[in-house]
Amino acid sequence: MTQKKTSFLFVCMGNICRSPTAEAVFKKKAQERALDFFIDSAGTIGHHRGHAPDKRSQQVGMARGYDFKGMKSRKVEVEDFSKFDYVVAMDNANLSDLIDLCPEDLRHKVSLMMSHTQTDFDEVPDPYYGGGKGFELVLDLIEQASDGLLDKVS
Repeated sequence: MTQKKTSFLFVCMGNICRSPTAEAVFKKKAQERALDFFIDSAGTIGHHRGHAPDKRSQQVGMARGYDFKGMKSRKVEVEDFSKFDYVVAMDNANLSDLIDLCPEDLRHKVSLMMSHTQTDFDEVPDPYYGGGKGFELVLDLIEQASDGLLDKVS
């Protein structure tokens, strides 16, 4: 009998900054712990569908050794809630959108990224319209929350 891999879906609005960063970070951190998970990311809107992650996210992430190869933006689908064990939102607005979309019996799978760590931040802020320091902060927060989530599930 083949056991299903534990699966994680990281979600932000456009799936070009925060959620692909979370996907890249979580993949590397899981691999470093020898954990075999299925990890993906998506957005609550489909405006950037098919686009690669934002170049600023990639630049900051690759400088720390994260891989963004092959990532393309996609929109969250209702089927994702049954497909994934964990659906992790980057901020409260996306959390609310996910709860609205999610079948009631699967809402226990949905959480806020920063709820998996102790910090002064309750959300991963959207860096899209800010400068480079915003992308660095996003990466710092995602690294911290990823460690916390991995500690909970491993």
